[in-house]
Amino acid sequence: MASEATTLTVPGPDGDREVRISSPSRVLFPEVGITKLDLAEYLVAVGEPFVRANGDRPISLQRFGSGIDGDSFFSKNPPKGAPEYVRDVVVTYPSGRSHPQLVVDEPAVAVWAAQMNTVVFHPWASRAEDSDHPDQLRIDLDPQPGTDFHDTVPAAHELRKVLDEVGLTAWIKTSGNRGLHVFAPIRPEHEFLDVRHAVIAAARELERRMPDRVTTAWWKEERGQRVFVDFNQANRDRTMAGAYSPRALAHASVSTPITWDELDSVDPTALTVITVPERLRTLGDPWESMHAEPGDIAPLLGWWERDMASGLGELPFPPDFPKMPGEPPRVQPSRAKKA
Repeated sequence: MASEATTLTVPGPDGDREVRISSPSRVLFPEVGITKLDLAEYLVAVGEPFVRANGDRPISLQRFGSGIDGDSFFSKNPPKGAPEYVRDVVVTYPSGRSHPQLVVDEPAVAVWAAQMNTVVFHPWASRAEDSDHPDQLRIDLDPQPGTDFHDTVPAAHELRKVLDEVGLTAWIKTSGNRGLHVFAPIRPEHEFLDVRHAVIAAARELERRMPDRVTTAWWKEERGQRVFVDFNQANRDRTMAGAYSPRALAHASVSTPITWDELDSVDPTALTVITVPERLRTLGDPWESMHAEPGDIAPLLGWWERDMASGLGELPFPPDFPKMPGEPPRVQPSRAKKA
């Protein structure tokens, strides 16, 4: 007997596409009863701002075959049987290996990804045609045990001031979990390592200004009850959930762009697959004009050189990265330094 299926009509730049959704009644988020069809319809509803934020970028799909309570895996290159309107681009990973990676060019691609059981979308900080040069500086404010979302708010406000001082315009979104993501559009003139160094320079300046509330310590044992500025999210092939991407959490939260005026009062748990489409209809997309005026990271790289001259060196890379020049001895961040 044929399996249950339905078809969604998805508007796009070249007209409507029909996307088949199999097993539409499969429940992906048991606590709130959101099904595979609900998720696909959400991506139709947010299609234009979703593609504006995540499109034309290499993207990884976090796929859940049996709902968010089951196992997941990351899919980077397009799965077999992808429609003709789904494309890929060859990117180079930190190992030096090259491989094709999926690109979202229109809402139908995101809906097709939902058909392939994708819940979370992880876009690169660079464009598909120039994947070696990021056009976004991204900073992840990650609350540590003993802190929560509200602790990231003053850190984000101060970080905005730091970036403004070097001529960068900061944009903000909820992470969809407990933290905040601060982005700044930049001209794609530097490699990932330079952008990482710019992020570290901004993070260290933020840490100087808020030493009791913010930390750049890679070792978890040294972070204390502070907000960790995760500089390693700026590395090649390191991604965070994209704007308007659902998260694999029980209440179906969404990583949602907000305005700076909203930051002090926003409740990130209220921004979900159910509520975000209406928010967009009534308030619009706060990130619509993000890339209108990209900035230059040269001033931050000047700060990096200043800090290097004063004795502050490179910081650890992720454990699965090749050993990098100038990097201190590497251990897992969850182990004590004595290891």
